[in-house]
Amino acid sequence: MDKNRTAILSRLFVILGIVMLFPTAIMFQVFRINVVEGEKLRELWSAQAVDYIPIPAQRGTIMDANNTILVTNSVAYNVAIDPMYRGMNNKSIDTVCHILAVNTGQAKESYLRKIKLAPRGSRYIVLGKGLGIDVYEDLYNLNLKGLILEEQYRRRYNYDSLAAHVVGFINHKAAGMAGLENYYDEELRGEDGSQQVQRDRSNRIRAIVGSPKKMPQHGYHLKTTLDVRMQAILEEELRKGVIRSKADKGIAVIMDPTTGAIKAMANYPSYNPNTPGQSETENRRNFVVADMIEPGSTFKLITAIAAVEQNKVSFEEKFETPKNGQKLIYGQWMRDHDPLGTINFREVIEKSSNVATAEIAMRLNPNDFYQYVRNAGFGNPTNIDLPNEMEGRLRKPHDWSQVTLPWMSVGYEIQVTPIQIAQAYAAFANGGIMMQPYVVDEVIDNDGNIIEKKKPVEVRRIAKSETLMKLKPIFKGVVSDSGTANMALISGLDVAGKTGTAQKFSDGKYRTRYRASFVGFFPADEPQYVCLVIMDEPRTSIYGGTTAAPVFKQVATRLVGMDDELQKSLKPTLPEYFAIVQDFEGMEIGVVESLLKRGRIAYQIKGKGSVVKSQLPISGSKIMEHDMLTLELGEPALLVADERVDVPDLKDLSMREATMKLLDLGLSFEKIGSGTVLAQFPKAGSTVRKGTSVTIRGKALDLEKVSTK
Repeated sequence: MDKNRTAILSRLFVILGIVMLFPTAIMFQVFRINVVEGEKLRELWSAQAVDYIPIPAQRGTIMDANNTILVTNSVAYNVAIDPMYRGMNNKSIDTVCHILAVNTGQAKESYLRKIKLAPRGSRYIVLGKGLGIDVYEDLYNLNLKGLILEEQYRRRYNYDSLAAHVVGFINHKAAGMAGLENYYDEELRGEDGSQQVQRDRSNRIRAIVGSPKKMPQHGYHLKTTLDVRMQAILEEELRKGVIRSKADKGIAVIMDPTTGAIKAMANYPSYNPNTPGQSETENRRNFVVADMIEPGSTFKLITAIAAVEQNKVSFEEKFETPKNGQKLIYGQWMRDHDPLGTINFREVIEKSSNVATAEIAMRLNPNDFYQYVRNAGFGNPTNIDLPNEMEGRLRKPHDWSQVTLPWMSVGYEIQVTPIQIAQAYAAFANGGIMMQPYVVDEVIDNDGNIIEKKKPVEVRRIAKSETLMKLKPIFKGVVSDSGTANMALISGLDVAGKTGTAQKFSDGKYRTRYRASFVGFFPADEPQYVCLVIMDEPRTSIYGGTTAAPVFKQVATRLVGMDDELQKSLKPTLPEYFAIVQDFEGMEIGVVESLLKRGRIAYQIKGKGSVVKSQLPISGSKIMEHDMLTLELGEPALLVADERVDVPDLKDLSMREATMKLLDLGLSFEKIGSGTVLAQFPKAGSTVRKGTSVTIRGKALDLEKVSTK
């Protein structure tokens, strides 16, 4: 019994000892935490409760060449208070809420309610976000320590869609997504700062009034080569051209051939980088650098250069093109836009004969031609300072088929970008020296110091200057009454260039859809600008001469109008005579009056009779628009009436030459279209009475007629 009692007591003591051990251990831990290690643990807790949040750097601005700000930042403010901070009494809080109410139009009670409903002990209560500078200044002047004012920057594109494809846009994280915003993102974004804050047990952040900050290093600024006036002109005329020709889209670029500087670059339709998400993704692509196309006849420049330098063609050589305008080459039909008959080398380019160009190209060694194409910049990126540039597609000669050389010579079986075409013609304009295109001229820090100054980069020589001097008059002839780009003619200004029409390839075959283009430079002898215009799938006409060339003309005309130096370079144009007086003597007065009214020639009648007895000025005289023609009438018995003449052959004459020839013979005329004469009625050799009207049809429709279709 005693043994059992002793065992029970022993167990009770053990249990009691264990029970007493717990409070002893707790007390020991309390002592250790508060006394022995208290200071270290308090420092650790404080370090864990304190955090740092970034203070975003302000992105640099983007300017044009004249320091016009295209892209900048607008600032908005967030307002919060720490009601626990010393000095933030009820009166101060009421004043803050009153200022907010006055500036925002909300009731003061709504702000007081936010404070009242905040969790107990809150030290960071947001009262407003995205507020303007006026409310910021009113609150800042209160000089309250418990008032927290935070800056918030937003990207602003001052001219909305102007130059949108060049400047680009940013995303919600302020990262560049397109254009210069993307390519120069590192320079523009700068380096973020940081601000010390506290996190509570729920991981909520609250500002600490007076906490240390590391201020951000704001981004660099970009001064571009763009001219905002040129950009506006190019975009406006491109938009008009797309609408007029009913095209799907338009592409255009203006470049300085001597430096490679891009003065303007446009795509239509465009988008607003302030709200990029509201536009279609396709409209945000910069087709000037990212679109790979078959260039069509604008590529004939390379064929001409290669043939002349390799002595494969003479300027006097005649080419017999097929009567039906098409020729079978290695099993595929090569076609001209119209039957051109017998033409010389100059006319091959001026009238843009595919058949004759292919014949010339087939005299060239494929490897030599390939090298000329490479030298002109095709098959390689231009390395312009814009993102997403494509290098195009150019196969090496060992991968060519029999038809590759003739078809590539007229701009097929090769894919290029619009900027490559502009660069090649800029090299032509620059005497053969190819320059690398670029958009940013200077990178500038916030103190106005130039961090980087872009220097024009010479890429290579594409041809001998002597070769290009020989070819320039031919490409000037393209922009003439007898050339395919007569609608790019500008009075007093010499322009050289080339039209292009390319059938589009999709789903493995060529479709009845086209790209029409024109690329030219002016003044032709001392070029200052190269301008490329492309119309994608125009519906009024498939030809670059009637869709793209008029856009070029309008752009060039307006650029000349705003440039005093260019105006000085214009050739003086003497007033041309209005008409050559034909021989009306012996003709019935009714017929004569009809001719004069149709020709808008002022006249007066003297005497009586049914036929013209005499006239002043005499036949063959040149008269101005407001000169008066005097007709003296008589009777037919005194004169030889019913005189007949043979209708001359007017085909391939310019409209001006044809009309002068008809007037000299005493025939009237009716014009349809423009350019060179394609057809006539009555046909050549027909015998008709003097005064008969001859209808002459040109190759190109009048712009006014095109725009009404």
